[in-house]
Amino acid sequence: MTGDQLLGAHTSISGGVSKAVDLADELGFTAMQIFTKNNNRWFQKKLDEKEISSFRSKLKKSNIKFAVSHDSYLINLCAIKGTILEKSRKAFMDELERCELLGIPHLNFHPGAHLGAGEEDGIKRIAESINIAHEKTKGYSVSSMLETTAGQGTTVGYRFEQLREIIDLIEEKERMTVCIDTAHIFAAGYDIKNSQSFKKVIKEFDDIIGLEKLKCFHINDSKKELGSRVDRHEHIGRGFIGLEGFSNIMNDERLVKIPKILETPKGKEQLEDLENLNVLKSLIKN
Repeated sequence: MTGDQLLGAHTSISGGVSKAVDLADELGFTAMQIFTKNNNRWFQKKLDEKEISSFRSKLKKSNIKFAVSHDSYLINLCAIKGTILEKSRKAFMDELERCELLGIPHLNFHPGAHLGAGEEDGIKRIAESINIAHEKTKGYSVSSMLETTAGQGTTVGYRFEQLREIIDLIEEKERMTVCIDTAHIFAAGYDIKNSQSFKKVIKEFDDIIGLEKLKCFHINDSKKELGSRVDRHEHIGRGFIGLEGFSNIMNDERLVKIPKILETPKGKEQLEDLENLNVLKSLIKN
């Protein structure tokens, strides 16, 4: 049962988005995450029909059963400055549109950083930004996937309660999903290394948000210790979470069907991803 998990990694789109499908399939992934554009740019030229068609066709024929896109790192849905907030909202809508065109069912994003305005203000502004985006993308099938954060600086989303508060303020709640980043929640103070504590963390998530909303894991070890509030990813088993923490995740029956995607350091050929995936697979107790 635990052996049929969807596993993969963030995959390069060098040469075009459809090339990512080729690479992910070649590496034996059954799940993948991509950027649909340069992640350090606000906007990029529209996807052309040929590229859209090629991506959709390749994805359908591949062994990849789960695809997710990560939005641009520039986007801050609770920015204080009007110009940045306006740009962020517009760019977020553009990201949703790109996912919809490509047939990618989820757009993963960091909630945002309140930059001193306070968490309450940040939460309200994030929800307002999402509501505006949803209103302008009526009928889209792509979900807006909130990612847990490490709580570095003034980032919002390092407590499950904060994600719940955002979801509560969303009008189209059915369009909201959640991604747990293991390095982020560990740095935020959720102990997933200890097996007893891990069970409590998952129960807490289920009680506050609901496991039915959890559609993806970013599976990363942490270079920083528990509760450090510092976001630094490490290869599986080489960080502070360690093999025990990932064994907890890989063998929890409630989490078997949730795709697990690496965001660990890698070279162009992504061979490090294969090493990390082999480590994760070796932890599965059938």
